[in-house]
Order: sequence, then structure tokens, then C-alpha cells
Amino acid sequence: MKRVMKEFTGGNAMVSVLAVLASFIVGGILIAISSTEVQTTITYIGARPADFFNALWNSVFGAYDAMFRGAIFNYKAHDGVQMIKPITETLAYATPITMAGLGLAVAFRSGLFNIGGTGQIIFGAMFAGWVGIYVDLPFYIHFPLAVLAGIIGGGLFGALVGFLKAATGANEVIVTIMFNYIAVLLLSYLLKTPILQAPGSVNPVSPPVRDSAKYWFFMGDQFRIHGGLIAMLLAVIFTWWLLNRSTLGFRFRALGHNPNAAKVAGINIGLTYVLVMGISGALSGLAGTSQVLGTEKFLTLGVAASFGFDAITVALLGRSNPWGVLVAGLLFGGLRAGAVTMQANQNVPIDIVLVVQSLIVLFIAAPPLVRAIFRVKESKKAVAA
Repeated sequence: MKRVMKEFTGGNAMVSVLAVLASFIVGGILIAISSTEVQTTITYIGARPADFFNALWNSVFGAYDAMFRGAIFNYKAHDGVQMIKPITETLAYATPITMAGLGLAVAFRSGLFNIGGTGQIIFGAMFAGWVGIYVDLPFYIHFPLAVLAGIIGGGLFGALVGFLKAATGANEVIVTIMFNYIAVLLLSYLLKTPILQAPGSVNPVSPPVRDSAKYWFFMGDQFRIHGGLIAMLLAVIFTWWLLNRSTLGFRFRALGHNPNAAKVAGINIGLTYVLVMGISGALSGLAGTSQVLGTEKFLTLGVAASFGFDAITVALLGRSNPWGVLVAGLLFGGLRAGAVTMQANQNVPIDIVLVVQSLIVLFIAAPPLVRAIFRVKESKKAVAA
């Protein structure tokens, strides 16, 4: 137990936790600054300091309390459904973010900076959506076929990046950025053609997915949580096994540590690039299936939302560890769910949540700054690494 605590307090996990804490502290300062009540009471703080400190407490505590009630448990609700709905919203948001984050974590652990999660989510959604809309089969065949199509769609789009890197030496960062644009524009085009556009519609939207291809909503239609949550948890277990227990995962990690040494050891670097990006894209494609076959039930231009970019932060915050990615995904799902309530109840700009997310990235990228703020010493193991 002492060893575990020592690793936590001196290692990367502690830095990640402190980075989140620092982000919330700075977010609280911004919430206080943006409060009109705080701005008013500070003008006469010398005469009545209690008013200022009360306003300061009410603005910051009220905002984070509203976020808690919107993301975890609404203790002010009048019925049980509304009380537990916030946590289901958090899980609904966390599902695609975590899936895509797992995909990026696989690439990061392999030394490849894949930032094409958005494009891979879209391709997964398009493949799964087409099968879910136009193929007519019994549920026990149709649903797994649609999910498999989404996985293949994202995997092929990701594997193409790996092939280009292996064949031409193309930089995966630039390629994935460009592929994001290709995916967005291709989806926009297809949603204006009979291939995906709903008949008789003038809007870029597809027909609804057939019931036989949808994820099941195991808590009823009043909640947005669905079977994609189970798929996400299975994806976490699979990714952990892949990276830590499989021969293929060993090759991925060897590539990430030192490509030259991996090549000398007999690892086919070009093929490994393709496999890494293919699996990375497949996990993001699975996130696309959770959107089109679950939450959204049809294809729109916003099917990927900002999940692809959130997944980058989630993978970094989770230190590319599948279990860490899961925790980070739940955190970001909670931030998304709680931001709405925070804005509605406390008039706090929803952009504050975006600032908190950005600060998390900043602090994660600067561990020495976090250690300096909280006066945490770096472990000898981390220094040696």
C-alpha cells in the first residue's frame, strides 16, 4: 500500500490530478471575476467586506454546485428520475469521448500523434449509418453488422494514414489534420445526395436508423444512456489487454520507445504503422457507432461534435493508459453535462468550461509548473525515466 501511494504522489497520476485541481481553481477565479454581484460588492469592500466575500462564495460555490447537480446527482429534484438523470447524461457524453480517447492512446503509446479522431469518428458513423439505414436484417445480425461496419470504416480511414507514413514518410499530424477536413466535407456532400440524405428533405440529414440496428436503451427512452456504454467498457478492457498483455501491443510499445531499436529487433516498422493507425481508427469508429446507432439515431453534420478533439485531451490526461483514459473521459463527460446546468442556473458562461478544459491541457503539458504550484517533488523513478 505504501508503495502504491508513493508511486501515486510522485508519479504522473498525481500530476494529472493536480493539473485538474489547478484548472478548477483558475476556473473558480474566472467565475468570480465574471460575476456581476462580485463586481458590485468589490466597489465598497472597505465598508462592508462581508458582502464581497459572501458574493465571492456564492458565485464560485453556486457554479460548481450547479455543475455537480448537472453532472452527477441533482439533490434538488423532486423525483428519482430527475435526481439520477445527471449521471446518465455524464455517461452518455463520456461514451464516445472515451472510445475515441482509447484510439488516440493506442497511437500515442506507439509514438504516433494521431489527431484525426474527428475524421475517424465520422467515417465510422457513415459506414455504420449506411448499414443501419439501408440494410434490412434481423436484430441479431443487423446490429452487430452495423457496429462492425463502423469499426471497419474508422479502421480503414486510420490505416490509410499509417500506410502513407510507412510508404512515403508523411507526417501523421499533418495527414490526420487534412483527413479531418476530408471526412467533414465528404459527409457534408453525401448528406446532400441520395446516398445518405433523407428522401424529400432539403436539410443535410439522413433517414433514421432502423430499430434493428440501434443500441438498446436499457434505462428507457427518457435517458440517453444506451448499450454503447457497455461497448465502451469492453473497449477499455480490450485496449488494456492489447497494450499490456499481447505480442502486438509489445511491438506497438517498442515502436513508441525507439523505432530504430524496434527495427533492429526484427519488427516490421511499416506494417506496424498501419496496424497502429488501423486499430486507433477502429476505436474512434466505434465511437461513431455509439453516436449514429445510439444517441443521435441518424446522421447529421454534427455527428462527431467536438469528441475527436476532446479525445486528444482525454488521452493526454489519462497518460495513454486505458484506465486513465476512462477516468478522464468520465471527467470530460461530467464537464459537458454540468456546463448546461451551470449556465442555466447561475448564468455562468458555458465558455468557462472550455477554459477549464484548455487549462487542463496547459497544465498536463507543463508538469514542472504543476509541481512548483503544489510543491510536489518528482520521484526518483520519474527523474530516471
